Amino acid sequence: MKRILSLAVALLGSDLRLAATEGYAIQTILTGSSPTSSRNANWKPGDGLTLEVSGMDFLPDGKLAVAIRKGEVWLLDGVLGPPEKVRYTLFASGLHEPLGVLRDGDSLLVTQRTEVTRLRDTNGDGVADEYLTAARGWNVSGSYHGYAYGPKRDGRGDLWVALNLDMGDRSDNTAAWRGWSGLMGPDNTFLPMAAGLRSPCGLGANAAGDMFCVDQQGTWIPSTPIYHLRKGAFFLNPEGIASQDRPDSPLKLSAPVPSKVPYPAVLRALPEMKPPAVWLPYNKMGRSGTDLAVGAADGKFGPFDGQLFVGEFTDAKVGRVFLEKIDGEYQGAAFPFLSGFASGVVRLLFAPDGSLLIGMSSRGWSSLGTQAYGLQRVRWSGVTPFAIQEMRAQPDGFELVFTTAVDPVSAALPASYTLKSYTYLYSNAYGSAEIDGQSLTVTNASVSADRRRVRLQVAGLRALYVHELRAAGVRSAAGVALGQPEAYYTLNRIPGGP
Repeated sequence: MKRILSLAVALLGSDLRLAATEGYAIQTILTGSSPTSSRNANWKPGDGLTLEVSGMDFLPDGKLAVAIRKGEVWLLDGVLGPPEKVRYTLFASGLHEPLGVLRDGDSLLVTQRTEVTRLRDTNGDGVADEYLTAARGWNVSGSYHGYAYGPKRDGRGDLWVALNLDMGDRSDNTAAWRGWSGLMGPDNTFLPMAAGLRSPCGLGANAAGDMFCVDQQGTWIPSTPIYHLRKGAFFLNPEGIASQDRPDSPLKLSAPVPSKVPYPAVLRALPEMKPPAVWLPYNKMGRSGTDLAVGAADGKFGPFDGQLFVGEFTDAKVGRVFLEKIDGEYQGAAFPFLSGFASGVVRLLFAPDGSLLIGMSSRGWSSLGTQAYGLQRVRWSGVTPFAIQEMRAQPDGFELVFTTAVDPVSAALPASYTLKSYTYLYSNAYGSAEIDGQSLTVTNASVSADRRRVRLQVAGLRALYVHELRAAGVRSAAGVALGQPEAYYTLNRIPGGP
């Protein structure tokens, strides 16, 4: 029977408020501090709907499909209007910890632990009455961390799924495809593509249509990485590598996995290992990366179209990433963006109006957010913040692109910039400190005629190292300091290098 909840939502901090970056504001749609499973006729705002958002996608009629971690899919009507008028309709239930939802024609694809399930409403009453297997083929052991994520569609139309490693009691990472990512194949199959993942919570295609994945720091993972997924790639964590011996594996490591050596040395010793496109340095960019969403709002979300926005669970914030391709390999810079969300950020989705929806859950883990779960929305006011828009690698340094014109005097001073580079120790330990650090010298800074670009000449660039920039001395043409002066560039290739 159809169940509809019309909530007159009592907002917590309902007024738009400025967050960490000028020009952006956070609006609360629904949050909650005490999860409940109540289902009765006397529903109160927030009761009975523990909105632990684990997946989001828009339907053609403008409703937002929201998967929640505890096994349901809800349809939210009016989510881009006044929050107190949003209507919540239960669409599907009985799922096993769904961690993604995607519209596919007239149905919804939901990834739960055992499979990708296709949900359809065949009689038009607004409730799913058809639950069909759309993809399966990976091991499910009952392990606490045996999650499955996705699906997400790349630019070729392929649908990607990513599988967590087993952890804790009943773990079995020798069984099929734990710690791998792959495609939904024909006849409800799973086609393995890439290995070496640990906790690949977020998937998303960039503006070029290539698929990326956010993993999380832990064993064998020195700091949070963002990978470019493709067939035959091995990344960081070898705990699920036993599946390479299966006949349908696209990958076979040519050498043993090294340990307790600097990360660049591992890449040179193991040809199948591919570097992260971007490292997110621990604490500086966050501690537990979650999701990806590409800015494609045609300027409705400010000056960052084409960049990736990255969810962060522990610090309840969102970062952004600029990518470029050098010698066929992605690399780029990570920047802080917005903080102060109500709970751990789990899912990101750009809405048709260009705003960014933030799906949240603390899940009982540690998060700086004050609430247990919820849905918030980030909107751009039209005020362009003074920020480093892009950081591009050059043969002898970097080029910075700013969102607005810089003051040519401060921007041309080498002393306005500090730079250092470092890498990580690769081992089975949980994370790594920054190692082999080196301070770098900016020998020259030249400002373009339009005052939007600054070319930095830097002595001592090192391939396969993170290059951390702080541009604290730069001012805008109006004399304003950068609100976010930090940038973290992962230099996989030096342009023009060997």
